[in-house]
Amino acid sequence: MATTPDRPAPSGRTAYRTFRTITTRWMDNDLYGHMNNVVHYSLFDTAVNGWLIEKEAVDIHNGGQIGLVVETGCRYFAEMAFPDIVSAGLRVARIGTSSVRYEVGLFRNDDETAAAEGFFVHVYVDRQTRRPAPLNGRLKTALEGIQA
Repeated sequence: MATTPDRPAPSGRTAYRTFRTITTRWMDNDLYGHMNNVVHYSLFDTAVNGWLIEKEAVDIHNGGQIGLVVETGCRYFAEMAFPDIVSAGLRVARIGTSSVRYEVGLFRNDDETAAAEGFFVHVYVDRQTRRPAPLNGRLKTALEGIQA
C-alpha cells in the first residue's frame, strides 16, 4: 500500500522495545489467500497479554486487577498469510492513572518494516467491581520498561 501525506509509512523494528514471536495458523487465511483483518487484533491481544503474563505484571486467574480493552485501531501495510511467522513488536505510548496505550507492530518473517501497526487501550479495573483502579506497582514498573 502506498503512503500518502495523511497516511504514515510503516515503522521499522527499531521503533519497538520488545518482541514476541507468534506463528500464524491455517485458519488465519481468508478466501483471498491472506490473513483476515480481524486476526491482526487477535495477534495484538496475544502479544500484549502474553508479555504481561511473562513479566508477571498481571495474574489473569486470581489478581485483583484486570485490563479491559476500551479502544483499538490498526493500519495495514502489507499482506501476511499462513505459514508466516509474525514478530510482534511492543511499546507503551502512554501510561495513565488506570489506563495504558499499547502500540504493536506486526512484522512478517524477517521483514524490517511492519506489515501492520495498531494500538489498544487497556483500562485497569478492580476484578469484582469493574471500576477503574490505579495501576499496581508491579504492572506500572513493567509498563515503564517498554515505554517509548
